[in-house]
Amino acid sequence: MRRRSFIEGIAASGVAWPLAAHAQQSSIPVIGYLGLGSAQSDAFRVEGFRQGLKETGYVEGQNLTIEYRWAEDHHDRLPAMVADLVRRQVAVIVATSASATLAAKAATTTLPIVFETAADPVKLGFVGSLSRPGGNLTGVSQLGEEEAPKRLELLRELLPTARIMALLVNQADPLAESQVRVSLAASKTLGLELHVLNASIERDFDAVFAKLTELRATALTIAGNSLFTSHIEQLAALTVRHRIPAVYQRHEFATAGGLASYGTNIADTHRLVGIYTGRVLKGEKPADLPVQQATKVELYINLKTAKALGITVPISLLGRANEIIE
Repeated sequence: MRRRSFIEGIAASGVAWPLAAHAQQSSIPVIGYLGLGSAQSDAFRVEGFRQGLKETGYVEGQNLTIEYRWAEDHHDRLPAMVADLVRRQVAVIVATSASATLAAKAATTTLPIVFETAADPVKLGFVGSLSRPGGNLTGVSQLGEEEAPKRLELLRELLPTARIMALLVNQADPLAESQVRVSLAASKTLGLELHVLNASIERDFDAVFAKLTELRATALTIAGNSLFTSHIEQLAALTVRHRIPAVYQRHEFATAGGLASYGTNIADTHRLVGIYTGRVLKGEKPADLPVQQATKVELYINLKTAKALGITVPISLLGRANEIIE
């Protein structure tokens, strides 16, 4: 009888151990990360996001699992991707663009959503107010609308005699309309003739630069967009080849040979997104977490490119730069 009891005890333990291990594994939270770009183009975002999670005690692969979904700059793929995350009942959906947030908001009113956007989240209908979001969404907003006019002002400071400039946008981006609106308003104030050009796929780039020549545009400002970030080195090379002074938001543009970059430190905004995601995982509700507004803006100037283009950078501008590339 003792032998039988012993065998029965071992058998029972053999069943209990896998069940306990499964229960422990299933207790690890799973979050869904919805990216408009690609794993390669958004690596700096993910790095910042993981840092924020770490600051709240979460480390991917240890006490957290992340399900990544990459749209590869195809906005139409986002609804199916977020629907899959909802079916999987992830603990939190992280939406890293306005398009991704719109898709996530349309898919669920119950799962927590932490977003990052370059536009006003109240105007976009993501939240009721910045201080009291009031629903299942909260997150971080950049100074997107404020930055677009600043990039024009920067070009005007570098090229005081320029009169014709162009703005490159991706009209598939929900934020394109607001970026065009504020840029056109700024161009009037600065006395500039601003032409709006569109590139929705990589193949449009050559046509854009041909149009710049046709318009006799003397400078180009590039609106923030995941397509442009995905091809940042290509765009920088095109501006150098066509001798077009250009400004973009990401500092990699300047380091790749573009004239200058001016924009929010995106890695830091995603660190804040990671912190909020961690807080939600610990039980806080998005409705009670005020939307944070990023204020860390960086200016990079490529002095080598400026000299090649015959541009003398004012000392006052050099003094404001976070980094000068020589």
